[in-house]
Amino acid sequence: MPQEAWNDKRERQYEHIKDSAKKRGEPTDTAKRIASATVNKERARHGESKTASQTSLTDVSSGHRGGKRSHQGAQGRTKEQLYAEAKRRNIKGRSSMSKAQLEHAVGK
Repeated sequence: MPQEAWNDKRERQYEHIKDSAKKRGEPTDTAKRIASATVNKERARHGESKTASQTSLTDVSSGHRGGKRSHQGAQGRTKEQLYAEAKRRNIKGRSSMSKAQLEHAVGK
């Protein structure tokens, strides 16, 4: 999804991020979306875009942040993710379960 507003550096960055995501097993469409969003956020942070959200300007850079918000780190999946899995598996009593109970019910 390279764009006309991107310079050569951003094109290379896009391809690198897309290839990296594909190597991690992401589908091509998801890899393209991740790469595009990352490049656009970096452009906003560096003043290369016409508009930028406040989060793009003040949040930790995507390069530094890495996968820290992927919800698969030390704390594992979120309660919402666990609940969705329990719902998919049709586990009874899921609505009143705590995160720990949901983890146990769906299995880590």
